[in-house]
Amino acid sequence: MDLTTPALLFPAISLLLLAYTSRFVVLTNVIRQLAAMPDAPSDLVARQIDNLGGRLRIIKWMQGLGVASFICCSLSMLFLFLGSRTAGHWAFGISLGLLVASLVCSLLEVQRSTHAIEVEIQAFRDRVS
Repeated sequence: MDLTTPALLFPAISLLLLAYTSRFVVLTNVIRQLAAMPDAPSDLVARQIDNLGGRLRIIKWMQGLGVASFICCSLSMLFLFLGSRTAGHWAFGISLGLLVASLVCSLLEVQRSTHAIEVEIQAFRDRVS
């Protein structure tokens, strides 16, 4: 493994962090809008805010793991640059593990997001019938 191998992860990790940040911003805006509703929140709104809060916690982990992966990838490049191949391999392996953990968190957040939409769909169906 040479210096270019961990360098290949830089764009991927950067794009993931950008996507995670975008999701975070959207969710915080939705929570603020729901919390600012003039009437007392309905049971549905309260459930949605709870769900959104849980999703924000997952996104926080996604971002943290992604940043840690980026740091380990950078360390891997530094170690390889300094000629410490073993440390470079270990740092790169840890970076990959952290990246996978971040992606697993992303999958969990998507599942939770899907559940929130299903709640909305069911509430709509209940109002229509």
